Amino acid sequence: MQGYIVNINRVRDEDLIVTVLSKNTLHTTYRFYGARHGTINLGFKIDFELQTSPQSSIARLKDVMHIGFPWIYSHAKLRVWQQFNALLYKHLKQTQELDSFYFDLLDYAAKTIDKQNSKRVMVEIYTRLLKLEGRLHTENICFLCNDKIEGDIAYLRAFLPTHPSCSHRLHVRSEAMNELMLNNSSFFLSNKEIDILWFVINEGL
Repeated sequence: MQGYIVNINRVRDEDLIVTVLSKNTLHTTYRFYGARHGTINLGFKIDFELQTSPQSSIARLKDVMHIGFPWIYSHAKLRVWQQFNALLYKHLKQTQELDSFYFDLLDYAAKTIDKQNSKRVMVEIYTRLLKLEGRLHTENICFLCNDKIEGDIAYLRAFLPTHPSCSHRLHVRSEAMNELMLNNSSFFLSNKEIDILWFVINEGL
């Protein structure tokens, strides 16, 4: 079975509680001496087996093999990737059975990051996530004052649109955001605007 490590908690000595997102499940597992093993790292894709026992309510993570990506040694890309995986865990942690969308989304992003700016990839896949969950606000109506937004637009958590003067936040161009919302393309967003949107994503999915 394959999955992405989305959370790691250290327990006694060098043992770890490792949360792995597989195709349809969020697995909470136990890994003996996991802190010693380079294959156990936040954001890593792994091939693994689960060993259950009547004496324990948590499965043991075993036979772990790291499935690497060409960009994995780029510190900047890995840091952004790990941040998004940690955010995704917080978003999904109350759920056990999942739609395959989330695993497939990480698979897509992991392949795309090799050729594209990592923050840009995260902005695009986050828009897909909001759309799947029915939380994507495509109408430019200010969340704070309920009036139509003309011109530049600022965002609160979960890409809730606001007037920059209402939220006192940095803004992006509404035309570029419309392209992102409709076609999942960040092509018309500048790197500065991507940084603004990445800041919003880090407030929570």
